[in-house]
Amino acid sequence: MKNRAKITKNAFIYLCLTLWAVIVLFPFYWMLLSSIKSYSSYNREYTPKFYATSPTLSNYADAFTSVPLSRYLLNTLIFTVITTAVMLIVITLAAFAFARLDFAGKDLVFTLFLALMMIPNELVIITNYVTITDLNLRNTFTGLILPSVTSVFYIYLLKENFAQVGDDLYKAAKVDGTSDMRYLLKVLIPICRPTMITIVILKVIECWNSFVWPRLVTDKQDHFLVSNGIQEIRESGFGRENIPAMMAAVVIISLPLIILFLVFHKKIMEGVATGGTKG
Repeated sequence: MKNRAKITKNAFIYLCLTLWAVIVLFPFYWMLLSSIKSYSSYNREYTPKFYATSPTLSNYADAFTSVPLSRYLLNTLIFTVITTAVMLIVITLAAFAFARLDFAGKDLVFTLFLALMMIPNELVIITNYVTITDLNLRNTFTGLILPSVTSVFYIYLLKENFAQVGDDLYKAAKVDGTSDMRYLLKVLIPICRPTMITIVILKVIECWNSFVWPRLVTDKQDHFLVSNGIQEIRESGFGRENIPAMMAAVVIISLPLIILFLVFHKKIMEGVATGGTKG
């Protein structure tokens, strides 16, 4: 009886997980399916079909010819790499200072940092927009990158991870004459690598999916990101008239993130799991 109950329970759990997986993956399937339907067959479907009668890849060519999508992908890559690299340096130094260094008002400053997380993003965007405009940095990579080079949440996450490393190790390093920077580079960063890898991956995804900020500070194609490209397709009328080609553009833009997640999903899980328990 116990075995039968266990089998029934496991079967129910797997059934629920399978249904949930179908629900989560269906939008991706529909996006891919729509991208391989021809314009004529898509518009003839008064009732949407869950298969393609005449698959075609011409929509992917249309996605690149209707807008300079290659340029937008390159801009997004530059924006993502520089922003992630600078942010990693900033949050690592900040997290180390809060975790290991002693200075006047450290607890108060850290509390104020955490309080910033309570401020709505809309208010921050308005402030950043005014600042970037006053500095004449609109339509520049500097204007795109500067507001994203730090994160209170990532500083908090990394600070807690650094704090889990024993004080004895830090004191022993100081007795040996190790500088704080060398201790950070040679001891803390290697120990806390899973959390840092997780932060990098999450930041890359965040930058690649940026939409509101790029739309605010760029109105020239030279600095458009992929999010601007999708919006440009819709505003030109192409998105409303040729949904399959627009879906092809979305597939192209989403593919790098999907590959990134599939390659590093174990690292993400490991970093989240050990983020607060490393010792």
